[in-house]
Amino acid sequence: MDRIKCIILDIEGTICPISFVKERLFPYALDVLPYVLELRWNDAAFKSYRDAFPEEHRASPEALRAHVIDLAKQDVKIAYLKNLQGYLWEDGYRNGNISAPLFDDVAPQLRNWKDEGKVLAIYSSGSVLAQKLLMEHVKVTVEDGSDSGKVEDLRGLISGWFDTVNAGAKNNEESYVKIAKELKVDLDACMFCTDNVSEAIAARQAGMSAVLVKRSGNEPLETRAMQVFRVVDDIRL
Repeated sequence: MDRIKCIILDIEGTICPISFVKERLFPYALDVLPYVLELRWNDAAFKSYRDAFPEEHRASPEALRAHVIDLAKQDVKIAYLKNLQGYLWEDGYRNGNISAPLFDDVAPQLRNWKDEGKVLAIYSSGSVLAQKLLMEHVKVTVEDGSDSGKVEDLRGLISGWFDTVNAGAKNNEESYVKIAKELKVDLDACMFCTDNVSEAIAARQAGMSAVLVKRSGNEPLETRAMQVFRVVDDIRL
């Protein structure tokens, strides 16, 4: 790890359980969407999110809602949907209805790396807004693993925030080149941690080190991937 100066982290399935995203965040967005469309359709603050959708899907609140439901069912990772989801989650985080459970090893290891002078960054298909909300509202657990009812803000540990808008597709090696350039760190001094094999391949092709994180609840990794990449159960590398 001595040659590694920068650690770039995926979120879903890497530092945060997939179940939180699939079973809490996605349903919450769909639950509040009808009320947001009814009350904020013409609000200036909502206009940019609405107008990012294709014209045929923003002709009315009903059309936009139907399109969002369809995209969510297909788990489509498209920028205008991800940006809207971040907007919909914001109120939930702010009013305490949502707090993010990170895996137990994550917060201590982020602090350790920061103390060692490592540059830390997030690269997720979720929007930068969604990333920052999640890291701002991290659920604090007590020693027995139960919820303390408190949250902590870990944004100060992170130096860079990247999504498919400002960096590019996660299975494209050029995205990782762009991230390293933005962070001003040589590619061979960067390490990307993810649960996704195609992303690990792209990062390695770009010149980064890549580590596959195998968490409970993730899809099983193929045997060949486990032979080609370093595979870990947590990020205490």
